[in-house]
Amino acid sequence: MKKLFLFIFLCSGLRGFCQDYRAKMQHVNVEIESLDQKKDSLLQLYDSYRLYQVIADLKKWGLPSTSPSEKIIYHSAYALVYDEPYEQAKWVAHIILPDVKNGNEGRSNDFRPDSLISTGSAVEQDYFLKTLMPDSTWKYDGFGYDRGHLAPSADFRYSKKALSESFLYSNMSPQVADLNRGKWAELEDAIRQYAIDHQTELFVVTGPVLHPGLPRIERGVNKVAIPEMYFKVVFDKKNSRGIAFLLKNQRNDDPWYAYSVSIDSIQHLTGIDFFPALEDQLEHQIESMSNASAWRSDVQPGEVEPLRADSLPRNSFNTLQAKLYQGKNETVTICGTVVSAKKSAKGNIFLNLDRKFPNQIFTVTIFKDQTVNFSYQPEVVLDGKRICVTGKVVNSNGTPGINVENEKQIKIMP
Repeated sequence: MKKLFLFIFLCSGLRGFCQDYRAKMQHVNVEIESLDQKKDSLLQLYDSYRLYQVIADLKKWGLPSTSPSEKIIYHSAYALVYDEPYEQAKWVAHIILPDVKNGNEGRSNDFRPDSLISTGSAVEQDYFLKTLMPDSTWKYDGFGYDRGHLAPSADFRYSKKALSESFLYSNMSPQVADLNRGKWAELEDAIRQYAIDHQTELFVVTGPVLHPGLPRIERGVNKVAIPEMYFKVVFDKKNSRGIAFLLKNQRNDDPWYAYSVSIDSIQHLTGIDFFPALEDQLEHQIESMSNASAWRSDVQPGEVEPLRADSLPRNSFNTLQAKLYQGKNETVTICGTVVSAKKSAKGNIFLNLDRKFPNQIFTVTIFKDQTVNFSYQPEVVLDGKRICVTGKVVNSNGTPGINVENEKQIKIMP
């Protein structure tokens, strides 16, 4: 009885204490659902406008030149020219947006033919066969090549539609697994990270190096050509910066940035004029660049790219190639740029070529008792110089290196 009196007292003394709010809660919930629907609708509209803008920007700045016989095929976020005799794209152009950082669309794996290719694109049976077994499982018979994306699906994870379209067979090329899952993937990741780190849009053109005489996937229905090399050309309009990469369709063991070349060199190789819409001076500027240091997120100030192997004196190698001779007991010549020079408290001298600690890739060591064989101070005179060092490549605390005994082993390059 006391509890009943207390309940009556509270309900009469506190206005609204015993009011039923369920109806009001339901009303608010309806409003929330309405707002969610409106938000979803606006996000879809935003995505559509964003994709329209991507294609507009591609048309304005990012498409290579084409011949009268070539037709540009446009999808939601990329464009391509299909090369029918080779059953794959001659090139695929797309834009990497900084928005990709916050994209949450997952890989769709909905591989399918491209209905926009009038002559018919490659199909699943060009890469493997599958047979439905009595136990309702599939038996796969592969032809030895990955369906390698030219425009990578991860670059479109901000848009479900664009990501799905990246799985069209017109965007595929037969890549060996060691390339597709190795350095090619590392290169794609690195370029994407650059766009995120610099909050800039990147114009990217990717393709196989096609020419008569390429081998074919003979068991496939369309006999797709197997490229020997692939290129990727990148243009950062905001920072007036360009770079290109060329990788063989095989296992590539050097770091991804070791395959950097100039856009000009890819133009000469393929005959493709990549960015004809640019003003001539800017086009020449960005297409002559080949140093990948600015595109790396792990480069310290003062570090440089290893010297190009084909620019070195005969029988000389760059710092990336040095590891091939480590422990071989062969006398070789390794060339690079001294980016850090240090004399330790014990009097030993360490010269790191091209990369500084802790990124070092090649170290020249001059022990204290050998410094008397130098007519100059190596840590002072050689700092910042391009040098060639001759000797046997040894393991220097986990890094390839040469222990130098006298100044005759070191030559300063012009």
